[in-house]
Amino acid sequence: MAEQNKRTAVQAAGGFFKAVGNFFAEFGNAVVKGDLFVKLSLLWLGAGYARRKQYVKAVLMTILEVAVILFTVNFAMEYVPKFATLGTVKPEKVFNMKTMKNEFNDYDNSFQILLFSLFSFVVWFAAAIIWIKNTVNVYKLQKTAEAGKHINNFLEDLHAYKEEKFHITLLTLPVLGVTIFTVIPILLLIFVAFTNYDQNHMPPNSLFTWVGFDNFISLFGGGGLTATFGYSFVRVLGWTLVWSFFATITTYIGGILLSLLLNSKKTRFPKMWRTLFIVTIAVPQFVSLLLVRNFFANGGIVNTFCSNIGLTDFLRDIGLISTSYVPFLSAPGWAHVMIILINIWIGVPYQMLISTGVLMNLPSDQLESARVDGATSFQIFRKITMPYLLFVTGPALITDFVKNINNFNVIYLLTENVYTTTNQAMANSQATEVDLLVTWLFRLTQDYYNYKMASAIGIMVFIICSVFTLVAFNRMIKGDREGTYQ
Repeated sequence: MAEQNKRTAVQAAGGFFKAVGNFFAEFGNAVVKGDLFVKLSLLWLGAGYARRKQYVKAVLMTILEVAVILFTVNFAMEYVPKFATLGTVKPEKVFNMKTMKNEFNDYDNSFQILLFSLFSFVVWFAAAIIWIKNTVNVYKLQKTAEAGKHINNFLEDLHAYKEEKFHITLLTLPVLGVTIFTVIPILLLIFVAFTNYDQNHMPPNSLFTWVGFDNFISLFGGGGLTATFGYSFVRVLGWTLVWSFFATITTYIGGILLSLLLNSKKTRFPKMWRTLFIVTIAVPQFVSLLLVRNFFANGGIVNTFCSNIGLTDFLRDIGLISTSYVPFLSAPGWAHVMIILINIWIGVPYQMLISTGVLMNLPSDQLESARVDGATSFQIFRKITMPYLLFVTGPALITDFVKNINNFNVIYLLTENVYTTTNQAMANSQATEVDLLVTWLFRLTQDYYNYKMASAIGIMVFIICSVFTLVAFNRMIKGDREGTYQ
């Protein structure tokens, strides 16, 4: 199986590079073998269309070309030349002889330079793709004309985008949206990780610049004061992975067991019990988690109850606590366990609904055959039910693990303003023992404006999630298992 997965990965990578190679090969072939108007299209995008009497296309491509040129001259060239330094002119007041007042000079804004330069690069990249595709399309028109075949007019081409090219019509807006709202922010995140953008270098009052891999060196334990970031990163990463594993496994197993219990013929009033469990889904987490946090606070209802029944004194006598209250959410160890237990209460109903839907579609013929052969309920569960559940919900299990790596709500709402670290090394890097990478990242940006380290952490989260997802899906999805359950 490992060899098969390896061959599949190699084939996928080979297919990608082959497609890229063919893309540029078609362009080179069009430039070499194209006529004068194909070559002229390299300078004037509408030349080839005008030659083939596709005048509407010629006008549209000319407008697009002019728009890119105007964008470059009037916008991009204001920022891109400064991209290498991210600005050199700091803001200061100078005396204006005309107005006889002190006014700010024409200073640089490092963040605007970075953002608008990145936007310009994306626009130029898209324009380059269109330029190459346009040349190839014009060459195809030349070959169509030489073969004496019909050349579509604009309306016929437009109609094609409702028929054989309808997929392009459907994907245009989503791709544009992903580019603007996902690709550009991710690229900006990556670029910021290589700068010194923090509270000491905040535009527009200050400039920031490129620092190479210094932030990653600090994150992985660079010398000096930055060593605390390396210390904290290892511990926060460790807790993030431990949390993700237990949060995923406990809710997954708990949801399956609960759905089996509710689907059992021995259970009375299953609809009522199912409705009660779903109540935790109906209540927003923002409300339920804050209420639970207050319940388990140092002076909350649960601690008052524990004190009244003598449990607090008992725990202190046996050495489990050293305070006059049970530190459910305010001490290491206690907080870790409580967070996982509270997450079980939140997550099991979701998994119960998913498992119930899957169990309703179990192959009845296999279950009946197993019963006829004398299989026990446990054997049926181990040999049929659980493999089927893993087959159907396996991809969801992977996404749940990744989701828990980035599970901001549970950690933040339960521990914010409740948990305070006593570890000075972690405090120096603005982290706590109960932080996930994503909550640490949030605190660095919102409370301490340390965007450079937050971006470096964000890149590491992206790498961890991507690698795990690719490896897990590659190992879990097996091409010969689908027929087993049909």
